[in-house]
Amino acid sequence: QVQLVESGGGLVQAGGSLRLSCVISGRIVSLNTIGWYRQAPGKQRELVARFNFGGTEIIADSLKGRFTISRDNAKNTVYLQMNSLKSEDSGVYYCNRYPVPWNYWGQGTQVTVSS
Repeated sequence: QVQLVESGGGLVQAGGSLRLSCVISGRIVSLNTIGWYRQAPGKQRELVARFNFGGTEIIADSLKGRFTISRDNAKNTVYLQMNSLKSEDSGVYYCNRYPVPWNYWGQGTQVTVSS
């Protein structure tokens, strides 16, 4: 069974940066199929970033220029670099398969941006 372990979140001031990591284990997957999602309090989970079939990053329109997704195949890890963070970026960040997530979700990593 696939295991997803997210890390790297924390408390940061507005304008700061964080790099999140997602380690995938338990199943051989193409990291191109992994995306980052987030869920803010009281809101639905939304897709933040993913790769297209060719491996090019696709970032949600509202986050372009600030967020970057990358991967390290040797480490089976997908990263989310977040810069110029805003208070509205606060939430729990998860990684999972895209476009059809597995039923299993990791514990996520909490990101809190203070203004």
